[in-house]
Amino acid sequence: MIGNRDEYESMFQVERKLWWYRILHQKVIQQIQSHFPGSQSIHILDAGCGTGGLLDALRQAGYAQIAGFDASVDAVAFARERQVAAELHDLRAFASFHPGETFDVIICNDVLCYFRDEELLAVLNSFRKRLRPGGIFISNNNAFPALRGTHDMALNILRRFVKAEFIQFAPQAGFSVEQLEYWNFCLTVPIWLLRKAQLLGQRLSPSPSVQSDVKLPPLWMNELIFNWLMVENRFFRTPPFGSSLFTVMR
Repeated sequence: MIGNRDEYESMFQVERKLWWYRILHQKVIQQIQSHFPGSQSIHILDAGCGTGGLLDALRQAGYAQIAGFDASVDAVAFARERQVAAELHDLRAFASFHPGETFDVIICNDVLCYFRDEELLAVLNSFRKRLRPGGIFISNNNAFPALRGTHDMALNILRRFVKAEFIQFAPQAGFSVEQLEYWNFCLTVPIWLLRKAQLLGQRLSPSPSVQSDVKLPPLWMNELIFNWLMVENRFFRTPPFGSSLFTVMR
């Protein structure tokens, strides 16, 4: 996605409103609060922070020791418009980011999908080395190759994940998995149908173009989906599948 300014601008415009980002940011903050109750002085890093929406949500939740970086000039520029601490840095060179500094929480949402196995393991290893004792790594990732569509093509996404891959990767990188769950269960089948229709339309179009799904639906629909997923997350914690895979490692 690096270099695609239009997509970063779309993300910037909807990140505080779109149901998907709101749910994800809540899931991240709830995990941090659960692991570090009552402590808002912990050091938190958002690795691959995009346009800074999560950093902004963490700041609003009262966390002051937060930092982030992204490899995209456009993403960092948008993040700085939110007045959050975002720097330009490549995740592949994480070892050179503030050498010697360690963190209580490292977050990496929807970035691992750009790495093949060897690169991914190297990134996970680098995260583990920079976590403090008792620290956690939080990651959200797109799930199931069957859900691939024009969204993935527009963002140059290389892969989608299933649980078994993280069960395999975690010990190889020196992590233990504390939580591994699919979410967005109720919308998975509609998303699958939409993605298949998008791919068919793209193949049949005489001048095909691809766009991501990062768009704000009508307000009533956005709030309906948000509230429905809040109920799903509360009462259905281990769905058999979903469009996203949320992971917490120690």
